[in-house]
Amino acid sequence: MFPSISPAPEIGLAVLLVAALVWVLGFGHMLWGSRSHHPEPGAQGGLPAIPAQRGAGAHPMESVELTEAEEQAFAGLIRRIAPH
Repeated sequence: MFPSISPAPEIGLAVLLVAALVWVLGFGHMLWGSRSHHPEPGAQGGLPAIPAQRGAGAHPMESVELTEAEEQAFAGLIRRIAPH
């Protein structure tokens, strides 16, 4: 191949190039496969992009009991944030 390089580095270079080519082809195949097997968001039969919200009593860790003062403070905050 190269007259100035001995056979051992030539073999190493060839193995390295083949390994890089296999990696690139495998990576491209993986990316192409992931695109072709997953439906577009909102497509019929696919998973929604954002999961549906659970009901109010779905799990005890998902709700917090507020005191009257906290409820009033939260209501005041919402009134300030909400557009009129």
